[in-house]
Amino acid sequence: MCYEIRTSLFAIDRITARSSAYAMISGVNYGEIRVARRIGTAFFGVIARPLHKQRSAPYVENAFANFRQSNEVTMALELPALPFDPKALEPHMSANTLSFHHGKHHAAYVNNYNNLTKDSPLATKSLEDVIKESANDSSKAGLFNNGAQVWNHSFFWNCLKPAGGGKPTGQLLSKIHADFGSFEKFVEDFKAAGATQFGSGWAWLVLDKGALKVTKTGNADTPMVHGQTALFTVDVWEHAYYLDYQNRRPDFIAAVLEHLANWDFVADTLAKASRA
Repeated sequence: MCYEIRTSLFAIDRITARSSAYAMISGVNYGEIRVARRIGTAFFGVIARPLHKQRSAPYVENAFANFRQSNEVTMALELPALPFDPKALEPHMSANTLSFHHGKHHAAYVNNYNNLTKDSPLATKSLEDVIKESANDSSKAGLFNNGAQVWNHSFFWNCLKPAGGGKPTGQLLSKIHADFGSFEKFVEDFKAAGATQFGSGWAWLVLDKGALKVTKTGNADTPMVHGQTALFTVDVWEHAYYLDYQNRRPDFIAAVLEHLANWDFVADTLAKASRA
């Protein structure tokens, strides 16, 4: 079985020992994987594995397991590895928090999604397509919630990096100034969105019809179903921060913006969206 793996946002520049474990999916030898390389860093991946063998060669177009294939192959999502060491974000986000948030909550969404799509036509569709198709269908609420949470969490991890935060530079900062008036105004609006989201949800920086906007969504809701492109997010579900900050959600949001925000990822995502 032969795979060509491609990414629509960032290419896989190098396969590491960790990612080789993902390559050995369903008994496929690592040497049989052909990686399409471009300049860039590895965007987060929901890795896919075949549940039965065929001679067709589907390929992964992007990190959300968007498959094209000539013959139907049932695919399942795998929990993506964190793009940093679990201890690397301390003291602002603890390894203990990540062990539950990534290892339990995110993993549960992946498992639930696979169970809901197994042995159905949905199993051959991309995660993004399934999210969009199920968004306004109350009979598929469970499918939407779990699929969107897989996507949201995978995106969130890539919005974080050790020794991040502070003020971005370059075109991203210029765009923030143009659309918000100042970086400080953006931070004010973003903090307010996250702090005032009632119950569980997400705070977002999005590109909407060419303009940057701050928005918030409840539960699993996600910008793609509103015609927006997600650029940056902070998870404000309690499981994202309670072990480290208890009920101090505003302090958690501030810590992410000041110490963990991966503005390089945001800038690259904005550049890609602007060219689309």
